[in-house]
Amino acid sequence: MEVITKKRKILIIGVTGYVGRHLVEASLSLGYPTFALVRESTMANHPEKAQFIQGLKDSGVTILFGDLYDYESLVKAIKQVDVVFSLMGHHSAKQLEDQINIVSAIKAAGNIKRFFPSEFGFDVDRLKIMEPAKSALAIKARIRKEIRNAGIPFTFISCNFFATYFLSRLCQVEATGIPEQELFILGDGNTQVIFNSEKDIAMYAIRAVDDPRTLNKILYVRPKANHCSVNELVSLWEKKANKTLKRIFVPEEEVLEKIQSSPEALAFFYAVAHAGFIKGETCNFDVDPSLGVEATDLYADLKYITVEQMLNKYI
Repeated sequence: MEVITKKRKILIIGVTGYVGRHLVEASLSLGYPTFALVRESTMANHPEKAQFIQGLKDSGVTILFGDLYDYESLVKAIKQVDVVFSLMGHHSAKQLEDQINIVSAIKAAGNIKRFFPSEFGFDVDRLKIMEPAKSALAIKARIRKEIRNAGIPFTFISCNFFATYFLSRLCQVEATGIPEQELFILGDGNTQVIFNSEKDIAMYAIRAVDDPRTLNKILYVRPKANHCSVNELVSLWEKKANKTLKRIFVPEEEVLEKIQSSPEALAFFYAVAHAGFIKGETCNFDVDPSLGVEATDLYADLKYITVEQMLNKYI
């Protein structure tokens, strides 16, 4: 077994994104030399992002200028680190597909000890989900295959539902916040799903960086206290808020119709919600130890944020 004598250098591609910011915080907090790949055009044309990146630099992050589509700069950046995180946005199928550029650059550089591609959701190798989400997540499965074929050491993160997105609207697909009087529950609301704090997801991912137990494995984030049905979630919120919401249950047939008739972006989220809240795709399987490991088993010392604690910010 490899003996690691010093902290590995971590490069984050997509540092300004939803998960990237939490990964930077976790990496720095655990003392890893942290690098961010940034396009020069971002600094020049996006003042808010430029300010954020300057803040990263001030906090100790090393900024490397490069581009996913500039192969030479990509290889140059990768040669300076030991671990690469890709956080390409899910809103663009092209960005997910173009992670193949990172795979190619890692193979050419030849020095990377671990690659974490843009996953952070369902386990795409075993997931059953409807279009249009099926095609998007199939891209992740193809990237997994390319990584394995290239012989690149990896860890895939399967962390199910992001708590901030779903809890802030009590799992409503078409709402921007918690409803005042009534809410729509897909299916019967009794299917168990898993919610995770983005901060916890990032911390588990960074803890896995130089852990031999996570090498070439899927790291599942499935903390016991965060298994919760939508009915249980709503009841918990009602108790905390001292309010009662009218629950309108949407039969699966109507959800399927929503998937078929909604604009693509909305249909994507209905397909994800259908897979999770009706089909139970986050909870309906046991972890195969030959393929994956469970984060809270490996890192029992990390006190994760529970669903009950996360709900407090929305009262």
